Amino acid sequence: MAGLLYLCPTPIGNLSDISKRVLSTLNEVDLIAAEDTRNSMKLMNAFDIHVPMTSYHEYNKTQKAYELIDRLKEGKNIALITDAGTPGISDPGEVLVRMCHDEGITVTSLPGPCACIVALTLSGLPTRRFCFEGFLPADKKERNEVLEDLKKEYRTIVLYEAPHHLKNTLSELKSVLGGDRKAALCRELTKKFEEVMRFTLSEACEYYDAKEPKGEYVLVIEGIDRNAEKEESKKSWMEISVREHMQHYLDSGIDKKEAMKKVAKDRGIPKNEVYRELLSEDMN
Repeated sequence: MAGLLYLCPTPIGNLSDISKRVLSTLNEVDLIAAEDTRNSMKLMNAFDIHVPMTSYHEYNKTQKAYELIDRLKEGKNIALITDAGTPGISDPGEVLVRMCHDEGITVTSLPGPCACIVALTLSGLPTRRFCFEGFLPADKKERNEVLEDLKKEYRTIVLYEAPHHLKNTLSELKSVLGGDRKAALCRELTKKFEEVMRFTLSEACEYYDAKEPKGEYVLVIEGIDRNAEKEESKKSWMEISVREHMQHYLDSGIDKKEAMKKVAKDRGIPKNEVYRELLSEDMN
């Protein structure tokens, strides 16, 4: 019978946040797969855990996953931990989980610390709907594509960033999303010097022009306002005549009836008013 893979969240700063269930699991499994065994050894020593560890990180995630799956098939139980937080969130754990599912191996995830959720709830920004982007891609083309997608995002946006990249990232976000976009910069979460700073993106850039970032950051940024976007779109359409507006849709292959509906929706007016405007333009 195959063993189980346990996803075990570890503290993101405060060791007291580890759960009894995680500690019990780490003590009882046959093997612990850690993102950085040297870093995780501090956690093991703090809680007197002596289970064998093996490395599982970004650079060996596929090949090592096959080895771990072989161990699981032998009936061994394995705990997966990351340097901090919940495995599978912005780390290679997702690869191992997917491969386990493909092989029919049971995976269970224990609840626990996650910097994304901690920052979101501290931000003061809307929490009902949000999108988590993790770290922005390093590849310039892919990064620009993601930023353009975020520009149109209605939901609250959550990003991770390292201190040495923060200034550049804030500058890019300001350029693409707009300097007046509200944001919360959360650093050193759960630690002694935890800090949540609320800025516009312009204010954040100005603040860090005169200050060096320290600690790991979670950026929580407001999404675009649907009503404000509709008003902006409406204003742009009002700059042209109803006839030109109609022609825009007719030229794209839409029939006259459907084009009138779209023009009415774009301009925020009844369809019969579009019809009267067209008649009036024809008469003039």
